[in-house]
Amino acid sequence: MQPSTGPDPISTSGGTAHAGAGVGQRAVLVRHGETEWSRTGQHTGRADIPLTPRGEAQARHAGLNLRGWRFAAVRVSPLGRARRTCELAGLAQGAVTDPLLQEWDYGAYEGLTAEEIRVERPGWSIWRDGVVGGETVDDVARRARAVIAEVRKVQGDVALFAHGHLLRILAACWCDLPVGAAAHLELAAGAVSLLGWERETPTISRWNDTSHLLPPPG
Repeated sequence: MQPSTGPDPISTSGGTAHAGAGVGQRAVLVRHGETEWSRTGQHTGRADIPLTPRGEAQARHAGLNLRGWRFAAVRVSPLGRARRTCELAGLAQGAVTDPLLQEWDYGAYEGLTAEEIRVERPGWSIWRDGVVGGETVDDVARRARAVIAEVRKVQGDVALFAHGHLLRILAACWCDLPVGAAAHLELAAGAVSLLGWERETPTISRWNDTSHLLPPPG
């Protein structure tokens, strides 16, 4: 991967590079596969927690979901779990590592579950109350908008391999929605989503697609 300088697969009809960027362009979002912390609900920001064996299988299945799609660009978070997902999905060749795609910096809440945080802060919500010693939701949104600006310069479709909160915020920003709308966009480990356009209006064409993933154990 290059460093940055700044069941049925998703339909790939029209998935080859377009004549121009912007309207008509699609962005495919891939959340990394399962880690031990994502499985237990621990906030995983900058800690580099590896994929579980199940997470590696999810990444491979995500690649099958994207089979046949020709991307004009692939961008990936520098964190290992996202890079490994990109590799196992078969899209690492030529991928650009983009620090803007890193997950929310949770500060003092890194590694904690919502339940553990609520012992000290009853009723806590990350969307409303934020974190201690890390980024604000607006900080993350600024990064997401910068990613979108770079994506829309590309002549063709783009794949982004990153993280749950970051990708939820990016989807809200893509559609010019309030950042808080991201709270309503559940996104599972290994899920594939599609952002696009209806004429001149940016849209969420498909969201949280896990149809390609293995059923949960047990």
